[in-house]
Amino acid sequence: MRRPGKSRPNYLAGLGSTIWLFVVGLPLYVMLIATFQSRTDYAANGPLAFPERFTLDNYVNDLNEGFARYFLNTVIVTVCVVGIVLLLVPPLAYAIVRSDGRATGRVFRLFLLGLAIPSQAVIVPVFYLINEAGLYDNLLGVILPTAAFAMPVCALILSGVMRDITPELYEAMTVDGASPRRIFLQLVLPLSKSGLSTIVVFSSLQAWNGFLFPLVLTQSSENKVVTMGLYDFQTEHGVDIPGLLAAVVLSMLPILLVYLLARRALVQGLMGVGGK
Repeated sequence: MRRPGKSRPNYLAGLGSTIWLFVVGLPLYVMLIATFQSRTDYAANGPLAFPERFTLDNYVNDLNEGFARYFLNTVIVTVCVVGIVLLLVPPLAYAIVRSDGRATGRVFRLFLLGLAIPSQAVIVPVFYLINEAGLYDNLLGVILPTAAFAMPVCALILSGVMRDITPELYEAMTVDGASPRRIFLQLVLPLSKSGLSTIVVFSSLQAWNGFLFPLVLTQSSENKVVTMGLYDFQTEHGVDIPGLLAAVVLSMLPILLVYLLARRALVQGLMGVGGK
């Protein structure tokens, strides 16, 4: 007779978890192991072989051959995009939630229209606009359209989070004589931390992984970002796979760190919890 309070092991779930761990872990193993091998050893032993001699030359060569510059450019683009989003989206979302005016509703519908327009569909007008503004082959020419295309989703997420704040809290601060600016700074922003974390992660991903705008709007190697710099490992004689995978590892570490620090707030923001 089975003792009360004890459940039978779920072997099927354990088997499924093991299979899923293998499916996820094998590509990571192949990628990481390759970065610690020379190009010759990798070609001789294959992608699954454990390296006989560990080396950090792939990482050192990547940084010495210009990848550090691409990395810095990507950091600049990402920080500026996130800064623009954090500067413009929270006041916009607050106005959308608290204002009943027609102008605010039209602006919000205009932002929602931006969700239906992919960047590929307007890349030619964006190119001419950036070129006429004198921003071609300039990091600012990448930053502005990247932030613009990230803002509709961020405004939708943050306005949904702010709607979860109960009207009683707004009324209580209004009765106390708080101005709209004080309500925004002392009530709305603290209760929207999960939404803010969500838009930070989302805009960071958009900027860090951006490919189309850097491809079309930049030309010189001084303004390359990491997504464009990965092309440097492909030559007419083949692809430097260990060097390429080392560059991929270097490029994914910062955004992975951002996700790990904000993962809990990110999940809450996407669920519409609002941090309450």
